[in-house]
Amino acid sequence: MIMVRFVSADGARTRDVQAAEGARLLEVAQNDGQPLEGTCEGQMACSTCHVIVAAEDFDRLPRASEEEEDMLDLAAGATRTSRLACQILLDASLDGLTVRMPGEHRDMQGR
Repeated sequence: MIMVRFVSADGARTRDVQAAEGARLLEVAQNDGQPLEGTCEGQMACSTCHVIVAAEDFDRLPRASEEEEDMLDLAAGATRTSRLACQILLDASLDGLTVRMPGEHRDMQGR
């Protein structure tokens, strides 16, 4: 099992969650009730699963593809350590990964 720490946008709440190796971070976050929309269901056609990876963990992730970088350009509140949760597959090298929910997001479903 892989441990992932989710931090609320305001930093006031943290939640440690166990995830299976090979799980996609988007599904782990959604199953935990984190506020990630994932409108395109992992097809990298939106930026509604944008998360901010802790600076100390960012270099443990594989590099973002050019397509992911293009989608991150559209993400509200993107930072240098922003990634799309749908593009992060969890493995043992990511045990202890910390991600923060962005303070703003685009609601593609109009809710």
